Amino acid sequence: MRGEVLHYDQEQGFGFITGADGKRYSFAREDLRREMALARGAEVEFQPNGDRASNIFSVRARVAGPAEGAAPTAAAATPPPGGAPVVPAHFGRNAENGTTQSTGLWSYFWRGLTTNYVNFSGRARRKEFWGFCLFWTIGLIVAIGVGLSVDLSRGDIEGGGDEPIVMLGLLGLYILLTILPWIALIVRRLHDLGLTGWLAILCFVPYLGGLATLVFALIPTQASDNKWGPVPAGVRF
Repeated sequence: MRGEVLHYDQEQGFGFITGADGKRYSFAREDLRREMALARGAEVEFQPNGDRASNIFSVRARVAGPAEGAAPTAAAATPPPGGAPVVPAHFGRNAENGTTQSTGLWSYFWRGLTTNYVNFSGRARRKEFWGFCLFWTIGLIVAIGVGLSVDLSRGDIEGGGDEPIVMLGLLGLYILLTILPWIALIVRRLHDLGLTGWLAILCFVPYLGGLATLVFALIPTQASDNKWGPVPAGVRF
């Protein structure tokens, strides 16, 4: 498969490739067919293996502009017989710009419950975290309100003698269904700060967890690509 290098750290020996299928693949130095320097935007061929790329080799390095003294390639300069110019294929962020995902608060929340339900890779900016937090809290209030309404209509809590069974059931089910997206989001938020996702354990320590979560949620995005991916879309420095 052909793809484009999103990031490659020569010193640490890891990087990311966006394939022609639109998916992002991670790779390490040992996945290269031979040792080589890969600039961001370089076109490569690779063998996809799950979420990892292997057997990688460079197809064509980034073409230098006129200021760099490089002449355009024949393929880029010569149009086909039909007269239409050749439009090079673009991958990575260039391709993603054509199908950019929304960076709205609701969109972040919805993707957290769908495509990112158990996504522990990649990065999550502060806006994604707070968007999920906002709509999760609204959902929690709705679940409690519906449960209480049903319990009151059934007379389960009149006189204070019975437990609000329906409310407790809905509350428990809601938390159970959303605990994995929460953990995945915290892990991605830590990745966005350049930290290991294992620090998410701190968020579940009694008394300390709330403070740790707040600190992780407030720290700005790391202003560079890191081994968990490029800077999230929409971030401005």
